[in-house]
Amino acid sequence: MLRNNDNAWESNIRKVTPYVPGEQPKDKAIIKLNTNENPYPPAPGVQRVIKNMDIDSLRLYPDPSIGLLVDELSKFYGVDKDQVFVGVGSDDVLAMAFLTFFNSDKPILFPDITYSFYPVWCELYRIPYETQPLDKEFRIVKEDYYKDNGGVVIANPNAPTSIYEENSTMEDIVAHNPGSIVIIDEAYIDFAKESALSLTKRYENLIIVQTFSKSRSMAGMRIGYAIGSRKLIKALNDVKYSFNSYTLNQTAILAGVEGVKDKDYFTRKIENIIDLREYSENAFKRLGFSFPQSGTNFLFVTHEFIPAKELYEALRKNNIYVRYFDLERINNYLRITIGTKEEMDKLFEILEAYIDDK
Repeated sequence: MLRNNDNAWESNIRKVTPYVPGEQPKDKAIIKLNTNENPYPPAPGVQRVIKNMDIDSLRLYPDPSIGLLVDELSKFYGVDKDQVFVGVGSDDVLAMAFLTFFNSDKPILFPDITYSFYPVWCELYRIPYETQPLDKEFRIVKEDYYKDNGGVVIANPNAPTSIYEENSTMEDIVAHNPGSIVIIDEAYIDFAKESALSLTKRYENLIIVQTFSKSRSMAGMRIGYAIGSRKLIKALNDVKYSFNSYTLNQTAILAGVEGVKDKDYFTRKIENIIDLREYSENAFKRLGFSFPQSGTNFLFVTHEFIPAKELYEALRKNNIYVRYFDLERINNYLRITIGTKEEMDKLFEILEAYIDDK
């Protein structure tokens, strides 16, 4: 027996630095403003379908085509069914898109400050990449995406900066990359302005990714989807069926359908959050904070004289969780989800008392 080679198998393990999600505290007394969840419950129809779920149906595999939900999404967005792909949250959809579309030796491009899962997927799938610096106001420099590349990924609105870029900027980037596939990650688009969805009619190389986790209050269900040309959606499905045919469970499919159907509830709750966002902006300004104009359900704030990490720790001691990123350029900002009015008022009460003591 060759004892020196006992651990030789370790060299064959794929090693990556994983994505670090926001904390999910178990204590119900904690005000949780750190993961951009919706403070309101899902649509009433979602609650009904879960309450009346036929338990016996769970012994059967779910529909691998996710036909009911694909059909409902296609009607909601006015696209054909074969232009819609559904997965287990937008993370699953994005990971599948990276695996499917980014297979050249050229680096894919995305901003240096953006969703931190992008470099993780690149490492996992051995995809070369280059980050492009946002300008001093955290905005995209569109000319940085004119160069040769293996693909482009843009989160719009961006996380964690909250900034929405106009569709003219998105189209400019897509138009300058006819030989690459461009992914626009629109997890927060319902809190902003116009989606880039209309551009998919003119650009076959563009794919839009959205989620039920934010505006539809269904983060716990894990439903995401992509809309694009038939060719791109077919390629995604081909990879999905080679990877995991039964991706979304039956409960999530039925609940997702109800979440899409109730347009009035969907619109009303988005308006509620935008109103609370504006209320919160005014409160933050009064307390000496500044922030970019948000197109999301969170604010990216910095204080005029108190370091962000200090505020993060002070809030945590008072059972309020927000997100702090100890990263270059953004380590003096806090990302704070818009919660209920009661939660936001408690946040401002704690902040005001702490700031007054300084």
